Amino acid sequence: MNRRRPPRSASSDELLTALHDLTSRARREVELHQARVELAEALQREMLPTALPSLPGLRPAARYTPARSGLDIGGDWFDGFALPDGSLAFAIGDVQGHDVEAAAFMGQIRIAMRALALAAADPGEVMSRTNDLLLAEDSGLLATCTFVHFDPATRELRSARAGHVAAVWATADGQAGTTDDEGGLPLGVQPGEEYPVTARRLGGEGVFVLLTDGVIEGPSYSLDDGLDAVVRLVRARVTEDADTLADAILGSAEHTGHEDDAAVLVLRHRAGASGASGASGGG
Repeated sequence: MNRRRPPRSASSDELLTALHDLTSRARREVELHQARVELAEALQREMLPTALPSLPGLRPAARYTPARSGLDIGGDWFDGFALPDGSLAFAIGDVQGHDVEAAAFMGQIRIAMRALALAAADPGEVMSRTNDLLLAEDSGLLATCTFVHFDPATRELRSARAGHVAAVWATADGQAGTTDDEGGLPLGVQPGEEYPVTARRLGGEGVFVLLTDGVIEGPSYSLDDGLDAVVRLVRARVTEDADTLADAILGSAEHTGHEDDAAVLVLRHRAGASGASGASGGG
């Protein structure tokens, strides 16, 4: 009759070796993840513009902050550039997903929009062509975005929105609110998507603020509550310069307990050299 041999107890040396192997493996995984986070943050900051174009009567300012946890870097972005005819274009967006792939996808969107805006000043057409170009790349990612075009001659701001959060506006006479522009689906969802264009005239003194949901939404803070808070802030500080206001808006995101990255783009306007006057349209 064969007797079953009792299991051999592991020695303390063997247990220590196994523990060392597990610890080393965990450390390598953490280091690899941290390297990807640092790469994503470096890509993100390198691809964001270091300066934004301005014109008499229009001063922009933008801010970006990475996610608190370091896990969600790579999604939010902004851009601003001058066009050959003297007009200006600005954009802000939020890529689904994070890490290196999202940062690279963000770079593709920025490059595509800059190139397409040279051939088509209409924001809806720029958005539609960008959408089709991104779908042709078949990356599987999508992004929300708002693209605006400012004509200094008419002081008209024309905008198109792809699933992005509403903008906030305020004027020096105490009016303020959020836009309710009609928009299309996020970029990268459906080919042939059309993006309606909304026009508003930036006359008089005021601000037009584009932002991402990381500024206004948190684990226990709804998007609507966040937008309302920014409206109150902008109304109260509408006469401040663009940089100060951008800092204040981004700072207000701390109250939401946000875990995502966040970006804000402020367009501070006054009656320009053309002598235009009037009030901003809130939408």
